[in-house]
Amino acid sequence: MLPWIQLDSAPIPGEAGELRLKQRGSEFSIMLGANELMNSRLSGSEEALATLTFDRISGRPRPTMLIGGLGMGFTLRAALAVLPRDAKVTVAELVPAVVRWARGPMTEVFKGCLDDPRTVVHEGDVGELIRSSKATFDAILLDVDNGPDGLTRQSNDRIYDFSGLKAARDALKPGGVLAVWSSGPDPKFTRRLRDSGFTAEAINVRANGKRGGARHVIWLATK
Repeated sequence: MLPWIQLDSAPIPGEAGELRLKQRGSEFSIMLGANELMNSRLSGSEEALATLTFDRISGRPRPTMLIGGLGMGFTLRAALAVLPRDAKVTVAELVPAVVRWARGPMTEVFKGCLDDPRTVVHEGDVGELIRSSKATFDAILLDVDNGPDGLTRQSNDRIYDFSGLKAARDALKPGGVLAVWSSGPDPKFTRRLRDSGFTAEAINVRANGKRGGARHVIWLATK
């Protein structure tokens, strides 16, 4: 079996940890310590984050979508595949190196999605972008941690607490959707979404789509 080779590492702004990009043959992995945040072979639940959200906003004219976390581009690619030509997708990525990796060693994984005219890359904190936006987005998709807590950054907890959820609700247009990816269930977060004024449900999805894999969770919360 081919060994893993570390291609690069990058500090997480404002935190002590760092992300590491590794490659084995045509397979890529992004690690945080001992935790694998994403793998190029597993894309099903990240793609579902986009397609399930689009089902809730389809038919809207000139839809605007915010994706928190570029990752390996699976959510962005899936969104672009279903969104109309007049859509706009802003991708907020905190770690500039992740954007550099997307345009460098992982070019084949991204398949040109960053060059789509509907795509705008915002290098910065998605939480700050949300808090500065009012009635701007038809959908906000968050995949910045392994669930509704600050794994990669402790400050990300502010995205998922009551003040963060209020900010997300304010940033959405009427009837807009907040979608959150998680590696596992969290009933307390479902209640917090509802207590924040959303109509919310948690949907179980597979890491590798129809091919199975680990069970992940996507919350769909409608304003």
